[in-house]
Amino acid sequence: MKWWINGKNKMKTTLYRPIGLKELQLIIDLNFKGFPPRLEWQPIFYPVLNQDYAEQIAEKWNTKDEFSGYCGIVTKFDLPADYLQKYEVHNVGGFMHNELWVPAEDLEEFNNQIIGRIEIVKVFFGDGFDRSKTDEASFCVMKFMN
Repeated sequence: MKWWINGKNKMKTTLYRPIGLKELQLIIDLNFKGFPPRLEWQPIFYPVLNQDYAEQIAEKWNTKDEFSGYCGIVTKFDLPADYLQKYEVHNVGGFMHNELWVPAEDLEEFNNQIIGRIEIVKVFFGDGFDRSKTDEASFCVMKFMN
């Protein structure tokens, strides 16, 4: 996909990231314009290259994880394709399991490169999801319930 910046036609790449409710709340706090800093034990930020892989993680992992609020949220966001060339693509399984490994210390610069806002594209709910919560992140995902 192309977009215009400073009168020049540029290519952009769409990436995806599966997250849980706690990370969603931190993204909301950043006005959907960036991802929160990594925790001390998380040296890598790893967005994935396709929605199917992000959905697989969100549904099979986040919905069973208490820290994620038993909720798997697939986000998508765009970055300039030329910026992303500095990160190597890592295949971590089957043909669709491709992700970028962004060092935690690069995340602020990475966030500054995001074009527009981070979007929620799909939400999965596990059995442990608490439908009675009224926090901002829970309210945000409730509209994806059937």
